[in-house]
Amino acid sequence: MGYRNGTYVAFNGCGTTNPTESDMKYYGLLQQWNQNNQYELNFSDSHKKTCQVLDSSQLKTLKDRLLERMKNSKNMLLIITENSSWNRGLLNFEIEKAIVLYKIPIIVAYTGYTYIMKPAELDHLWPEAFKERIKSVKAIHIPFKQIVIADALSQFNIHSCKLTDGLNYYSKDAYKKWGIL
Repeated sequence: MGYRNGTYVAFNGCGTTNPTESDMKYYGLLQQWNQNNQYELNFSDSHKKTCQVLDSSQLKTLKDRLLERMKNSKNMLLIITENSSWNRGLLNFEIEKAIVLYKIPIIVAYTGYTYIMKPAELDHLWPEAFKERIKSVKAIHIPFKQIVIADALSQFNIHSCKLTDGLNYYSKDAYKKWGIL
């Protein structure tokens, strides 16, 4: 396996290439934060490290390219919205391979939340592959907020997965430090 330094971002494409009709808009926002120096967020996007896949590509080609990106990733940022539990597209494939094949820790970022203190209460939003493997995955649950994502990406990866007090979410003190609470 090569040097694992990328962040693999996964989200539900909702069966469309129109970003306004899918969770792709959150991936676009991440890219904007990552490119803008006024934000603390700075990560190596695994999707930028290989050739693009055309919409007309065969499913096998697409899956092979996703696996190539994943094998060089140190973590996965899984964007969770009200669309995430839909059982279609490649999201479940990506999650399963990240957990089972590559043992990638997952940063679960929920849109529409200020903080996450009881992740199990959000299990209705989880994709099937994540729900089935929740006991075997190293995961931290966070809100989709730039400052929290930046912190999680810097600390939570294949090299280090230590969570404060053994929790799989940030404490109230962390949110206070960031000015969120």
